[in-house]
Amino acid sequence: MKLTVVGGGSTYTPELIDGFARLRDTLPVEELVLVDPAAERLELVGGLARRIFAKQGHDGRIVTTSDLDAGVDGADAVLLQLRVGGQAARQQDETWPLECGCVGQETTGAGGLAKALRTVPVVLDIAERVRRTNPHAWIIDFTNPVGIVTRALLQAGHKAVGLCNVAIGFQRKFAGLLGVTPADVHLDHVGLNHLTWETGVRLGGPEGEDVLPKLLTGHGDTIAADLHLPRPLLDRLGVVPSYYLRYFYAHDEVVRELGTKPSRAAEVAAMEQELLQMYGDPGLDEKPGLLAKRGGAYYSEAAVDLAAGLLGGGGSPYQVVNTLNRGTLPFLPGDAVIEVQAAVGPNGPTPLAVPAVDPLFAGLMAQVTAYEDLALAAALRGGRDRVFKALLAHPLVGQYAYAEGLTDRLIAHNREHLAWA
Repeated sequence: MKLTVVGGGSTYTPELIDGFARLRDTLPVEELVLVDPAAERLELVGGLARRIFAKQGHDGRIVTTSDLDAGVDGADAVLLQLRVGGQAARQQDETWPLECGCVGQETTGAGGLAKALRTVPVVLDIAERVRRTNPHAWIIDFTNPVGIVTRALLQAGHKAVGLCNVAIGFQRKFAGLLGVTPADVHLDHVGLNHLTWETGVRLGGPEGEDVLPKLLTGHGDTIAADLHLPRPLLDRLGVVPSYYLRYFYAHDEVVRELGTKPSRAAEVAAMEQELLQMYGDPGLDEKPGLLAKRGGAYYSEAAVDLAAGLLGGGGSPYQVVNTLNRGTLPFLPGDAVIEVQAAVGPNGPTPLAVPAVDPLFAGLMAQVTAYEDLALAAALRGGRDRVFKALLAHPLVGQYAYAEGLTDRLIAHNREHLAWA
């Protein structure tokens, strides 16, 4: 089995490598190719990757290359984990929206739109080259904003599935609170990427006992503290929202906070420099503890599970993925990309049935789906007016004066990445 990671020079990659090494019985990788144009980073990451494989007794071959076409040739699956513009672009995404009184964040709101506009054309170009070289390969997208990027891939006819680590993080958190193994926990997870709610927590599988009420009663304070949301809100909702919902439920509070501390991008950039220095140590042969603070926790387990399911090698029977709606949520268009539990096999994911969704959540999903429609149109076709309409439709913007100011700033800060600007 051959897997290719596009963006293999990312500081995330050793987390992925560690998972491939530990879970080799689930996903027997014979050749792993790391593709990245940043030669110096790729050399550091590739060296550590080989040492991790060697320490854990994995006999798979690790190849590093800047040649995308050679890297994806013959691959069974291609994982996308790239960041167009790097941390410098992320720093801008998290900064200029604050000038208009809006949340500055890299995957939602105005910053998330900027990232989509930079990313979608690049990902589609990569996917077309994969299709020309190896049309049967699955594309697993971990590149944010995952929902919009995955929809672009599916709309263009690619064999693609989107992946996020939010659900697997909740699964492990809840398992710890309940004193069970993560495999015992099945989430009733519903929404769009970075706009999801855990509406049930079941023991043993989709038909198991729902222990969410017990979790909220016994551990509500802990869960609320992790989400930085008040406990009474969780009690009133009766569900556990993703931590990204704080941008919606406490927008003004978050804007004030973001204006008083360094950006997450600045923190991550400093962390990345420290990680790369560690990766260059020839004595390091395991992922460092600092990597857990970088983000992407449990990404490797989710990626292994998904790849194994798609390639027919096993994995968990049900997995949370980003895939086409096709009637799963009847209040959304069939071609919307939703994030739900699905049975994953060689033919792709098949979403499980979802009980009726509370209008409180369904309404926000519908509004953000409409924004994603407009965002994808702007990413594919360009134009200031399309950018403005997408921003005006986003619930974190919503006012025409904000949308005007944000449109000007978005274009000014991203001109080098926008072919039409």
